[in-house]
Amino acid sequence: MAEKKKGIREISPIDVYKLLPRTNCGECDVPNCMAFATRVVNGEAVIDGCPPILDLRYKDSYDRLRELLAPPVKAITFGALRTATIGGKYVLQRHEFTYQFPPPIAIDISDDIDPTSIKARVHEIAGFSYGYIGRTLTLDAVAVRSVTGDAQRFGSAVKQVVESTDLPLILCSHDPEVIKAGLEAVGCKRPLIYAATKENWREMADLAVRYDCPVVASAPGDITLLRSLVRTLQACGITEIVLDPGTFGDEGLAGTVYSFTAIRKAACRDGDPLFGLPIIATPIAVWTGQELGEDQNRWQEAYTASILMTRYADLLIMHSLEGWTVLPQLIWRFGLYTDPRKPVSVDPGMRIFGTPGPDAPVLITSNYALTFFTVESDIKSAKLDCYLIVVETGGLSVEAAVAGRYLNAEKIAEALRESGIEQKVNHKYVILPGLAARLSGETEEASGWRIMVGPRDSSGIGKLIREHWPPKEDR
Repeated sequence: MAEKKKGIREISPIDVYKLLPRTNCGECDVPNCMAFATRVVNGEAVIDGCPPILDLRYKDSYDRLRELLAPPVKAITFGALRTATIGGKYVLQRHEFTYQFPPPIAIDISDDIDPTSIKARVHEIAGFSYGYIGRTLTLDAVAVRSVTGDAQRFGSAVKQVVESTDLPLILCSHDPEVIKAGLEAVGCKRPLIYAATKENWREMADLAVRYDCPVVASAPGDITLLRSLVRTLQACGITEIVLDPGTFGDEGLAGTVYSFTAIRKAACRDGDPLFGLPIIATPIAVWTGQELGEDQNRWQEAYTASILMTRYADLLIMHSLEGWTVLPQLIWRFGLYTDPRKPVSVDPGMRIFGTPGPDAPVLITSNYALTFFTVESDIKSAKLDCYLIVVETGGLSVEAAVAGRYLNAEKIAEALRESGIEQKVNHKYVILPGLAARLSGETEEASGWRIMVGPRDSSGIGKLIREHWPPKEDR
C-alpha cells in the first residue's frame, strides 16, 4: 500500500510559517509572514515570492517548504522559448482547491504533407485566438506526427515547424529512430517525446536521458502495465514522465474516463507516486476509428476532448482546427481553471467610450467580468460616446449583487464620487441597470444624482440613448 501523501488542504498556514524567515519584512507585498503563509496555502502566492527564503542561509527551510508544498501530481514543463507546464494538481475536485496549470491543447501536423502545407498549418495554429471576457484564448503547442515512418522525412517536417513557430513541440512516433531524427532537428527546444511503450522503452529512455526531454509512458487500455512502465523508466533515471492510459472514442469513452479517474484518484487520495504524474489525452484518436464523415469525427473529437479535460487530462492532442470544434474547448478550459472561490472580475472605476462631451450619458454596471464585457460590447456596437462607472460588487453580476447588497445606493454614490465624473459632465443624470431599478430612490438620496432606469438587457442601451437622451427636462 502506497504511503498516503499530505494533501494541500491538510497543510495549515502555521506549517508554512514555521519554515519562513519570519522577518515580517513586507517584501512579499503582504504585511507579515503569517499573512504570506496563508496566501501560499490558499494558492494565492508561491514560496518564491518571499525574497529572503531564497537566501542560501535558508536553503534547508526552502527545500523543506518545496517538499511540503509539492502537489500530489507532479508539474512537468516542456518547450524552450515558449513553454507548457502540465500537471501540478493538488486535489481531485476543483471545489476543494483551484486547479493549477490549464491543460495545453496541441494540434497535430503530420510528416506526409508538403512543406508549404506544413507552414500554412503552423501559421493557422499559432494565429488562432479568441477574445473572451477580457482574455485572449489561444492554442498552446504543436504535435508533429510521423505518418510515413521515414526518419529523414520526419526530421525535415520537425525542422520546418521549428523554423515557423516557437510553440512547444510534441514529437509523436513509436519508432526510436524517427524520434531521434526529430530530436536532432529540434535543437535545444526540449520537446515532449511521445511515446515509450513496453516494446521500445529502453531506446526511448536512452533518448530522453541523452536529450534531457520528458517522455510519455504509453500503455493504452492497461493501467497495470502503465504503472510498471513508469517504474521501469524511473529506474533508468527519468523523472519527467507523462502518463498515456489510452484514449478511446465512441463506445470506449466510458472506459477511458474510468482509467483517467482511477489514475488521478490513486495520486490525490492514495498518494501513489507512480501515478502522481500528468495525464495526456489524445482525442485525435477518434480519426483512426471507424469510417465516419469528417463533421462527425470533429464532433466526436470535440466532446471527447471536453469530457477528458473535465476528467483530469493535463494535456490534449487534437486534429481539428475548425472554430466550432476548438473554441468550446478553450472556453470550457477557461471556466474550469478559474478559481471557484473568486468570481472573474474587472477593476472598478470609470471607463470612457468614444469621445464623450459634457452632455454625454453616464451609466452604471457591476465589476463581474461577463457583465462588464457584455455591456462594453453593446456600447461599442451602438457606437455610443459615454462614461461607464464600474462599481466594486465583489465580482457578482448586477442581479446577484443587488440581492446580496453588494450593489447598493451607498456604493453607487461612492463610485460616482471617486470617479470624478462630476468634473466631466454638466448634468446630474445617471443610467442605472434595469436589474437594479429598485435602488433608484435610495440612490438619488445618497448621491444627489437623478436616476434613469436602463434596460434589463444591455443590448437595449443604444435604443434608450437614441430615444431618451438627453432627459426631457433638459431638452
